[in-house]
Amino acid sequence: MQLKADAAVLQADPVFLGQRAQIVSIASRHRMPSIYAVREYIAAGGLMSYGDDRFESERQTGIYVSRILKGAKASDLPIQQPTKFKLIVNLTAAKSISLTIPESFLSRADEVIE
Repeated sequence: MQLKADAAVLQADPVFLGQRAQIVSIASRHRMPSIYAVREYIAAGGLMSYGDDRFESERQTGIYVSRILKGAKASDLPIQQPTKFKLIVNLTAAKSISLTIPESFLSRADEVIE
């Protein structure tokens, strides 16, 4: 029995990120809709990404580090999770796999690349 995926979801992973050009190329060649966790895949030609706002997460990390450097004990600080997320859609990639993305979906995107 041969299994075939109809779509792909890739989480943020340093190993995969380093191979993003190949991953995006394979997904495009097989006309496979794919969503990624980080924007770098979209810059490489990927279809869409949905993940935490990296700028905001890094800003929060800076605040956390500042608190520790000012004497706060790391074990006393609350665990934080991302609160801001970004949806980015690449219409060029969508066209290359003959995928029409509804306007109602595009209107929710934080960024649309044409």
